[in-house]
Amino acid sequence: MRRTSKLILALYTVSALMHLYVGLRLIPALSYVESGRWTLVLLLILSTVLIPLAMIQSRKDHSLLNTLIIWCGLVFMGFLSSLFVFTLVRDGLIVSLWVAQWSTGHSLLSDQWLNISALTVVIGSLLLSAVGFANIWFGPRVVKVDIPISDLPEGLSDFNIVQLSDVHIGPTIKRRFLNKVVQRVNRLQTDAVVITGDLVDGRVKRLGMEATPLAELQSRYGSFFVTGNHEYYSGATEWIDLLQQLGIRVLMNEHELIHHNEEQVVMAGITDYSAHQFDETHRSNPQQALRNAPKDAGLKILLAHQPRSLFQARECGAQVQLSGHTHGGQFWPWNHFVPLQQPFTSGLHWFETMWIYVSRGTGYWGPPKRFGAPSEITLISFSKADLPE
Repeated sequence: MRRTSKLILALYTVSALMHLYVGLRLIPALSYVESGRWTLVLLLILSTVLIPLAMIQSRKDHSLLNTLIIWCGLVFMGFLSSLFVFTLVRDGLIVSLWVAQWSTGHSLLSDQWLNISALTVVIGSLLLSAVGFANIWFGPRVVKVDIPISDLPEGLSDFNIVQLSDVHIGPTIKRRFLNKVVQRVNRLQTDAVVITGDLVDGRVKRLGMEATPLAELQSRYGSFFVTGNHEYYSGATEWIDLLQQLGIRVLMNEHELIHHNEEQVVMAGITDYSAHQFDETHRSNPQQALRNAPKDAGLKILLAHQPRSLFQARECGAQVQLSGHTHGGQFWPWNHFVPLQQPFTSGLHWFETMWIYVSRGTGYWGPPKRFGAPSEITLISFSKADLPE
């Protein structure tokens, strides 16, 4: 109870400080737009209360009222994120102009400029949040990716898979969203479906029924799953058991053989990069995942939630690693911070001896907002072609 109270206090304190900074920097500057000033005051008050409240309520049963609070709080979280960043950018410009004004002696900072720039920050944040929400509402689009393999057998030239990643079934992503994803996947008539982690954000007892549409996934050789870090926040063992009951093959540092047109495909998967921090028996091990795999297999694929598993996997024998985790940054400017932790943010890349494809994710985490990093259902095919030098 004491720990929960401290968490609640910390959430409200951080939220209040961020809102206080934005308010102090923007509200006085909106002196020429009285209605805009009071609108911003109201938005900041609502945001200050609803953001931490949504995070607290997301841990409780999702009644209609709780769901409404969570949605409102997370929408405001996305708005605050842009508002806070744009306010920082505006202050950076003010400092630059002040320095230029001091060095040249020319007046560059006027009340009109301060008013217009403050209004631009507010309107820009609202527009970016609205567009980001619209991108979520229309759901993930199908992205086609072709990966060249130098020695790909002719029999695998028509082999393809669908990758889902970072669905984040949870407070705002439920069965309705997942049904839409499953229907889109099934229309693609693929050979296999792979889910590269962060499927859920909550315990089985609360979200198990929301995940049941996964049992309807259709492909020639079935569906495969590897754990992400959020599974370990949510009771990974229970989720692994449930997914197996739904007919999904969970790869825990192991592989399955797929026989396609008299050729072999190794479908290997590892536990999340950080899994050992929660369960030492789940420590990620790419070498173990491909141990005893046929050396003459025409295609060896490794499923790994985090792109940085690549550094451990480069000697395991896989030709391709499929990952997620990053969300492609989800919305600006967070895409610029992903490289601080991961080698790649999104897309197809060649690394030393193998390819890596990083999905931007099928769902989203936190704010229902995507801008500059649209969600995706990835249709991956393979072709015979020379590799980068």
